[in-house]
Amino acid sequence: MASFRPWLSMTHFVFKTSCPLSANNKLMLSATLAIALYLCATLYQVLQLRKHPALRVSSLQLVAAVAIALHGYTSMRWVFTDWGLDFGLLPMSTVILFTINLIVLISSLRKPVHNLFLLLFPMTALMLAITMTIGSSGTFSESVSAPIGTHIFISILSYSLMTIAAFQALLLALQNWRLRHKHLSNLLQTIPPLQTMEALLFEVLWTGFGLLTLSLLTGFLFVDDFFAQHLAHKTVFSLFAWLFYAILLWGRHVKGWRGNTAIRWTLIGFSAMVLAYWGSKFVIEVILS
Repeated sequence: MASFRPWLSMTHFVFKTSCPLSANNKLMLSATLAIALYLCATLYQVLQLRKHPALRVSSLQLVAAVAIALHGYTSMRWVFTDWGLDFGLLPMSTVILFTINLIVLISSLRKPVHNLFLLLFPMTALMLAITMTIGSSGTFSESVSAPIGTHIFISILSYSLMTIAAFQALLLALQNWRLRHKHLSNLLQTIPPLQTMEALLFEVLWTGFGLLTLSLLTGFLFVDDFFAQHLAHKTVFSLFAWLFYAILLWGRHVKGWRGNTAIRWTLIGFSAMVLAYWGSKFVIEVILS
């Protein structure tokens, strides 16, 4: 082994001096590795479920943790650039997906929510690939104040939790449909019982609704002219989303809504949030630009 050390040292020196990685290359490398790990984790999960419903969650969580760490580094570098803060549609979408995946990963340590990775990881890999290909929107801000930063942080958390709730509702709908039509599969066997799924759904909804309320309040307090032309659609659809979720949670608390009713209202509220953020961003940055 000692005879190889001079050769290894020389190889390392030559590679380091002749093939230096620029900041952009490092960013591309981290994004590519994150995409590869997300796809590997998805493939692993699918293959394991096809063989046996008893998935080795710890192995999946380990790969997911590395992928999410690389994803987080990449997203932060896309937002915090040398030219300022980029709050464009694509960079911020990767930040929101990073937050969603991190929340689900942490939650999977205590609750059976790891099946959400089957939906989240392919979507995340696709978003990273699109952002890496298209790049920045080209609109930068030099800095943001602490109150505005607080508003943005709370908004990201609320969007993330409501996205998790929407995916949870989709799994619940799939579980309902398969049980009614007696289409049993390994995937269905790994999903917790309906009562547990509904309880998890409303836990996420209550937390997300509280954060959405805080997001709207901080927006009214800290954002100048919250109903300005470029913010009007976002504000109106966010208020509609808040109203839909409020009706759902009232119906759950007072009338005991569950099943398809809860699923429908969850997806209606999430659709309003999609129009509020991604819809308005797409119109301003893509169509109007």
